[in-house]
Amino acid sequence: QVQLVESGGGAVQAGDSLRLSCAASGRTFRSYVMGWFRQAPGKEREFVAAISGSSGYTYYADSVKGRFTISRDNAKNTVYLQMNSLKPEDTAIYYCAGTFRVTMTTSQREYDYWGQGTQVTVSS
Repeated sequence: QVQLVESGGGAVQAGDSLRLSCAASGRTFRSYVMGWFRQAPGKEREFVAAISGSSGYTYYADSVKGRFTISRDNAKNTVYLQMNSLKPEDTAIYYCAGTFRVTMTTSQREYDYWGQGTQVTVSS
């Protein structure tokens, strides 16, 4: 059984940093795309960032480009999201997602597994 478990969320001030982690178990995703999504109160879940398996190619939503960095440690089957210069509008539940695709995708429908989410709250 595949499980994705996020950690690292919390409450911070604007301008602060956080690093989210997503540990995968039950199956290795080292060859496949992993992503982060978020859902703010009253809004639909949206794409944040994704990283490919072997090449480590990354892709970001415009709203986080230059501030967030996605990375992965395939030996640990773990994906990270380093979030710098956080803004109040980054407040959301952040979800890790895994897919068995090897080509980059930002579509939620193409991700097969999801974590339970971790709350990030940024106050001004």
